[in-house]
Amino acid sequence: MTRYLISFDDGAMTFPEEELPDVAKAAHEVVQEAQGAGVWVFGGGLRGHEVSVVATDGMVTDGPYPETKEHLGGFSVVDVPSREEALKWAPRSPLPAAVRKSYESSCPTRPSDRRRRATLEQELVGRAV
Repeated sequence: MTRYLISFDDGAMTFPEEELPDVAKAAHEVVQEAQGAGVWVFGGGLRGHEVSVVATDGMVTDGPYPETKEHLGGFSVVDVPSREEALKWAPRSPLPAAVRKSYESSCPTRPSDRRRRATLEQELVGRAV
């Protein structure tokens, strides 16, 4: 399966404040549905527009950055067999969303990946003997 990032622009949060409990409830229902389907990896909302950018030399520059037009308001990561399946999850959220495929990682993070890697390593060691 492949992981997809489903992200939400903070600017999409244009509903009246009194609707926030209903929007939050709808979002939590989608998370529960994705967990039940076994596709949920991780997700969350992000607070505010204050950002600290850390350069490779360790220098820290603090925001906010007024020239930034969009701010990430939240995200979900799902593990699904295809882009089409990821695109089916995105509209279940109460907010408009962008869907992006992640790079495949050589670092096994899922239990099934770790087991598969351990099995392959054992097979390779067995062949070398």
